[in-house]
Amino acid sequence: MNKTELIEKVAKSSKLSKKDVHAVVDGFLKSIEASMKKGEKVTIVGFGTFGTVSRKARTGRNPKTGKEIKIAAKTAPKFSPGKALRESVNSKAAPKKK
Repeated sequence: MNKTELIEKVAKSSKLSKKDVHAVVDGFLKSIEASMKKGEKVTIVGFGTFGTVSRKARTGRNPKTGKEIKIAAKTAPKFSPGKALRESVNSKAAPKKK
């Protein structure tokens, strides 16, 4: 499912206009992004936690040439699913992907 499909499903189930749902989804995503940029965690009980993780600088290898390369330190986004989401996804009623 992509963002457009998500908006369509939410609009249909909530009986709100696609325009209104689009504004809410965009606001939701921008709020999470802004909090993560500040280094804050965003926890949605029963769904999961959005946060960041710091990765140290390290030496890697170019797989094509085998030469050593330096990989800079960075901050990466991280999502940890909540217990309810994990259990829902792992339930026997969930359809299995091939």
